[in-house]
Amino acid sequence: MIVRPLEQADWSAWDALYAGYADFYQVDQTPQMRALVWEWIMDPAHEVDGLVAADGDTLIGFAHIRPFARPLAAQTGLFLDDLFVSPAARGSGAAQTLIEAVRVRAAADGHGTVRWITAHDNARARKVYDTLAAPIPFTTYDMDV
Repeated sequence: MIVRPLEQADWSAWDALYAGYADFYQVDQTPQMRALVWEWIMDPAHEVDGLVAADGDTLIGFAHIRPFARPLAAQTGLFLDDLFVSPAARGSGAAQTLIEAVRVRAAADGHGTVRWITAHDNARARKVYDTLAAPIPFTTYDMDV
């Protein structure tokens, strides 16, 4: 298994994985929405970037990342927006490998932390995450605009 940046040739496989991610979280997502996110990832001027885990020629997972400011800490961090491993590859170590690649990227880019959120009831993912990072004592809120 290797982790590498997403490339234009990955579109089809990424699109299928991203649709699976949306289905997992029961989020209505259109092909047009996925195309827009893909444009963001492929645009070097956009803040969103993507990594992919590949087993040979088969993409088995992805991570979407972006930097964020941490004014109170006077530093920046790398936010892991989306992490998904195909159901067939779960338990393969792909999630851990992707997160480690994000950590390495954060260190190389001078960020002080990697942060992500997950659903409270996503027990399988939380079991993995608890071996890699510490939960923080904050609650997340979303406000519709």
